[in-house]
Amino acid sequence: MTIKETQEIVDQWIKTVGVRYYNELTNTAILMEEVGEVARLMARLYGEQSFKTPEKAASAREDLRDEMADVLFVLICLANQTGVDLTAALLKNLEKKTGRDALRHANNEKLK
Repeated sequence: MTIKETQEIVDQWIKTVGVRYYNELTNTAILMEEVGEVARLMARLYGEQSFKTPEKAASAREDLRDEMADVLFVLICLANQTGVDLTAALLKNLEKKTGRDALRHANNEKLK
């Protein structure tokens, strides 16, 4: 599935199941909440924080996948609401990063 197709699928889902988009500010707040949930899991899976119970640790990788999908879904909602073509935006962003960072990362001793 392409990014464009994903944007179309989310738009169709919103219009049929979700009834309508939440406003942009509400979706921005939801996005921040979802990113926080990803951060919480990352801190426990890959950082120094521990899980409160062994059962939580057992399902954490599946939870991380689900939370990342939530972030992507809400980001796509915001893109749809604001008229952002994510394919074009990502291509332009990669072009910017390539021009800006072509030598910077190659010459970074910390990355070797």
